[in-house]
Amino acid sequence: MAGPEIEALIRQIAKLPGLGPRSARRIALALIKKRTLLLDPLVQAMTSAANTVRVCSACGNFDSTDPCAICCDPRRDPKIVCVVEDVADLWAMERASVFRGRYHVSGGLLSPLSGVGPEDLKIDKLLERVRRDGVAEVILALAATVDGQTTSHYVAERLQTTGVAVSGLAHGMPVGGELDYLDDGTISAALRARRPVT
Repeated sequence: MAGPEIEALIRQIAKLPGLGPRSARRIALALIKKRTLLLDPLVQAMTSAANTVRVCSACGNFDSTDPCAICCDPRRDPKIVCVVEDVADLWAMERASVFRGRYHVSGGLLSPLSGVGPEDLKIDKLLERVRRDGVAEVILALAATVDGQTTSHYVAERLQTTGVAVSGLAHGMPVGGELDYLDDGTISAALRARRPVT
């Protein structure tokens, strides 16, 4: 249907998360139709990102500087570290604009079925940061899944010897949620995490 260059473009686009071959074809077609408006600026942005974006050696975030802007921000509290699984989770926390500490990207979750063990995560680096920087609290903002809970328990256990306070995000009923639309696990977590009404 199309030349090898277009097919190669479609194959590369289809590798992106959430996109299949049909979506990739539509995107490739839109890029080619509007080359100067879409394709050329996209190529420039991708080239610039490939040449400048690096992983922060302190927390694991992506930025054009190392350490990243969050780690260098003097308004951030270096004594509170929020552990997240991935940079996407870090960015989600930042969108909420409520956390004013620093982050630590674990690089994944413990998952014996997938072959991910403690040595595959950046937990030793977290312990090193806690001891070196005198961190007072570590917040575990990991997924409310079996792997996420397993990882949280493992990290909390490893942190016991440091004397740092360890907390986790609350689980349960979301703001604006209705019981009828919630799954059993969410209702169960909300009931266990109940608190006095004032």
